[in-house]
Amino acid sequence: QVHVVESGGGSVQAGGSLSLSCAASGRTGTRFRMGWFRQAAGKEREFVAAISWSGDNTYYTDSVKGRFTISRDGAENTIFLQMNSLKPEDTAVYYCAVSEFGHAANYARTIDYDYWGQGTQVTVPS
Repeated sequence: QVHVVESGGGSVQAGGSLSLSCAASGRTGTRFRMGWFRQAAGKEREFVAAISWSGDNTYYTDSVKGRFTISRDGAENTIFLQMNSLKPEDTAVYYCAVSEFGHAANYARTIDYDYWGQGTQVTVPS
């Protein structure tokens, strides 16, 4: 079983920045493709960003391109999401996701991931 733990989040004024972290443990010697999703109140969970197991490839949903940056620790299954120029529409619970069995070409659907964190709230008041 892979254990996924997020940290970070909070509340920040529009235009501000926040950083999220996520650590996955439970598979010694295995590096995972990992990603971030978010779910606003009353809406479906949506893809935000993903990063390949090597860190060489990153993917973003259009609404966060140029504002958010996903990165990973080179040696560990730890990823980060740096969020700049935050907007009220970024308000959501952010979830870290880990893909152990998914195909490398698929990264933007919830079904592409096998393990999830508990979520962390990000609030940007309007």
